[in-house]
Amino acid sequence: MSARESDSRQRDPDKGKQGLFARLGLFISQIIDELRKVVRPTRSELWNYTIVVIVFVTVMMFLIFGMDWVFSRVVALVFGQD
Repeated sequence: MSARESDSRQRDPDKGKQGLFARLGLFISQIIDELRKVVRPTRSELWNYTIVVIVFVTVMMFLIFGMDWVFSRVVALVFGQD
């Protein structure tokens, strides 16, 4: 148990004795509170992020393809498969 949990239980000793539905209701209200804090990107930000991800994945794909091709050629030369 973390220090935060034990501190929380010391302040509210009945917290662990809540019923199932009370704990479930608290959990759902905490989820809703966290979702209100989420900052959603604008349409232009979303397009920019999408383009950045596609470019990054494409660059990494070509990099890995190139390294794989070079290593396969080196292995073929070393073991006489070429």
